[in-house]
Amino acid sequence: MSNATPRPSLPENYTLHSGYPPLDAYLHLRAASGLTPKTRAQGAAIPTGSWYGCYITYTDPSSSTDTPPSTPVAMGRIIGDGGWYFHIADMAVLPEHQRKGLGDIVLKELLRYIRENAAEGEPYVTLLADPPGRKLYAKNGFVESAPVSTGMVFKGKRGDLPE
Repeated sequence: MSNATPRPSLPENYTLHSGYPPLDAYLHLRAASGLTPKTRAQGAAIPTGSWYGCYITYTDPSSSTDTPPSTPVAMGRIIGDGGWYFHIADMAVLPEHQRKGLGDIVLKELLRYIRENAAEGEPYVTLLADPPGRKLYAKNGFVESAPVSTGMVFKGKRGDLPE
């Protein structure tokens, strides 16, 4: 008997991929979906600084070419040690592809990967939930960590980081 979890079905013309979208698509997905824009150098580090990622492409059926181009329209990734600590990051869906369940599919794929590939024992999975995503995360079992712990971010610039 396999521990593999069936993957959720995608809407027609959408395809789920393991890995990361090409750099230009990654940068566009972040900016167009309302996440903070990043530089090319920051985006280029994603494949080596992540434990796992996935993205969804859309193929326009009205394309007149024999092999219509696929456009990355949703993504997410996991930063983690592979043992017990995992942080979900870069959850993004282009606005024109939202409300089709793509964010839920990406999140479920990331959680499936943790469940099937993390070291034995209970994983600790975190994320920072912006208001538009809170309902999605709650639906998938995430709860606010306060008052036990509160997420914190460093708001200074790079040069302000303590030595």
